[in-house]
Amino acid sequence: MSGLSFIRTAPLVALLLAAGCAREEQPRGAPPPSFRPARPGPSRAAVTPAQYVSQASSIDLFLIGASELAMRKSSRPRTREFAVTEITAHKGTSAQLSLEARRLNLLPSATLSARHQAMLNELERSTDFDALYRRDELIVHQEAEALHSRYASTGSSPTLRPVAQLIAPIIERHQRMLKYL
Repeated sequence: MSGLSFIRTAPLVALLLAAGCAREEQPRGAPPPSFRPARPGPSRAAVTPAQYVSQASSIDLFLIGASELAMRKSSRPRTREFAVTEITAHKGTSAQLSLEARRLNLLPSATLSARHQAMLNELERSTDFDALYRRDELIVHQEAEALHSRYASTGSSPTLRPVAQLIAPIIERHQRMLKYL
């Protein structure tokens, strides 16, 4: 393996290893989880690399911000434990997205989309934080699964497709974990 090839694949391998280390509890008698990538509908327009980077970075920023709030506001240890997992995983996915996007001269957004910002503001003001955190995490993880799975299978950038392929299973794992919050 050449030095350049190793340098390019090392972050991907590290991200996969870190994602695989997350421990996940399963209810007794539950069937093993399976990977089911979202299939793009025929009516959806293709996502450009710039749109993918913008949407994915807003999702990561929201998930990190909401989880940082959970660390401060949640009264439930399981929620705070999940928040730590979220922060670690999404800082990793954000770094990987940033690295590969910059190869295409695309800069990931440093701000949330208006919708994600409104959700974060509502979460910050919430009197029932744990319930709203779980709801918002489910909503945004569904959005993330659709985006990454779709881009992994139909994205136009051979540089960004592998990133989406790495992130999709992480998102799916988090969705399964959210069932236990």
